[in-house]
Amino acid sequence: MLEIRNLHVKLEDQDKVILKGLDLTVESGSVHAIMGPNGSGKSTLSYVLSGRDGYEVTDGSAVLDGQELLDMEPEARAAAGLFLAFQYPVEIPGVGNMTFLRTAVNAQRKARGEEELSSTDFLKEIRAKAKALKIDAEMLKRPVNVGFSGGEKKRNEILQMAMLEPKMCILDETDSGLDVDAMRLVADGVNALRSPERSFIVITHYQRLLDHIKPDVVHIMADGRILQTGGPELALEVEKNGYADILKAHGIVAEEA
Repeated sequence: MLEIRNLHVKLEDQDKVILKGLDLTVESGSVHAIMGPNGSGKSTLSYVLSGRDGYEVTDGSAVLDGQELLDMEPEARAAAGLFLAFQYPVEIPGVGNMTFLRTAVNAQRKARGEEELSSTDFLKEIRAKAKALKIDAEMLKRPVNVGFSGGEKKRNEILQMAMLEPKMCILDETDSGLDVDAMRLVADGVNALRSPERSFIVITHYQRLLDHIKPDVVHIMADGRILQTGGPELALEVEKNGYADILKAHGIVAEEA
């Protein structure tokens, strides 16, 4: 599904290297969790894959289903099946959720050479998916994320994901700022979208999210690269013991809080 090889990235406006030869393979239908201390490059990885400005790729590749993502514009990456759920979803005043989602869905369908959804077909589909995800229909009538709670913003992203039907979903600290109940609702939405054709990268600091979104593979990231890979038990080990031993084993000095 996704093959990242020897990825090196630095900030465009300063000579600071963030990713230092990162390798990662995500198989179809799998959920990979990425954990690591602050400043390890986790969010940078998500931004670079989605095509955010401000980063320069100096080496390496990122191939999604045979297509080199790094050669594509952000909208082309989205049409190819990449979806990024932000840590802090933005508000878009004056743009209704329904209008936003229909525009996004049809833009992607057009880019793939597919027929656009009519208003009737779109309405039928979004109502069905909102109901399946237990999302209040009233949310569909509001401007995008305006006045939404943290949990509502994240659930709205899950609805966007359901409508766009991406192949590769990246969740960048989607549990940030959520209470236990809101996190469980968001996790339930993610789990409802798991399928053999869809993969997830879940970036998180905490085991609490992985209690609800069960990963197949857990990676520990620091100093711009993957240091260790294992099963769900690796996240439990980190929750109990922290990162110090893993960092020390790779010659990395942990920063003091």
